[in-house]
Amino acid sequence: MQAIDPDFLPISGFVLPRFAGIPTFMRLPHVPLEDARIDQVDIGLVGVPWDGGTTNRAGARHGPRAVRDATTMVRQLNQATGVMPFHLARCADLGDVAINPASIDDTLKRITSFYRELTKRNITPMTIGGDHLTSLPVLRAVAEKGPVGMIHFDSHTDFYDSYFGGFKYTHGTPFRRSVEEGLLDPKRVVQIGLRGSAYDGEDVEFARSNGVRLVFIEELQERGVRPVMEEACSIVGRQPTYLSFDIDGVDPAQAPGTGTPEIGGFSTFQAQQMLRHLGEVDLVAADFVELSPPFDVGGITAWAGANIVFEILCVLAQSARRRVK
Repeated sequence: MQAIDPDFLPISGFVLPRFAGIPTFMRLPHVPLEDARIDQVDIGLVGVPWDGGTTNRAGARHGPRAVRDATTMVRQLNQATGVMPFHLARCADLGDVAINPASIDDTLKRITSFYRELTKRNITPMTIGGDHLTSLPVLRAVAEKGPVGMIHFDSHTDFYDSYFGGFKYTHGTPFRRSVEEGLLDPKRVVQIGLRGSAYDGEDVEFARSNGVRLVFIEELQERGVRPVMEEACSIVGRQPTYLSFDIDGVDPAQAPGTGTPEIGGFSTFQAQQMLRHLGEVDLVAADFVELSPPFDVGGITAWAGANIVFEILCVLAQSARRRVK
């Protein structure tokens, strides 16, 4: 991995106006799997335009396109941390997974197959979805050799067992399946920002009984970002960890474009603060999910998502850099 590879730097707004050109994530080069440059990629940004797991307000299938357009505004330097992710790792837009909108089962297989190709090539995946069921097939590839920990920002646990009389695969069940399949080590899972009304509490009971650390929004606001994130980092330790960020963790006043909003969430600034604490965590993959452009207002949720993805990319690049030393 080189410090700077000009072929993998974003196109500067000083060279091409940000409203011009074909949008890719962060204005990075588009490098599909069949491209000869694929083996040079360290971090692959992947769109998963799918919301087959959504149980109420659909639209997250349009999330990747909205984020691609919004990320044309992102620049190279994180002024808060000093990190320049594109100088630490070769990043590229790998395109979208060819999902099947008519079949959940087939789409789950397609996503896992795509990500297995990335793991074979030692490419760290940054997923932009898509609803939260997307995390399950990604984890099936990423955690194929053993369970990983997880830091998860969300207003919901996504630990429910089933919906609609026993249906096991929805955006409310991915981490229940992930624990059952041995993809996640529940004692190394931290969920932050939980809130809102609930069906029956069965999801929380399962998570707690298996050792998951649940941080409800009240605790986050009372204790503050720093102590909560220090605890989260100590729980996952220095072992491989997955990062999952659901945009509905952010208060809907700042991110209305999501299918299952819950009032009283953390702010976009708190989201940035929390993510910046993860620079020393061994992150092996990450996702950003549940952005639903049909419910957005003036593109503010897409813009929040673009910046959150950039913050995640900064800590992913730090982690990828360490792994090659």
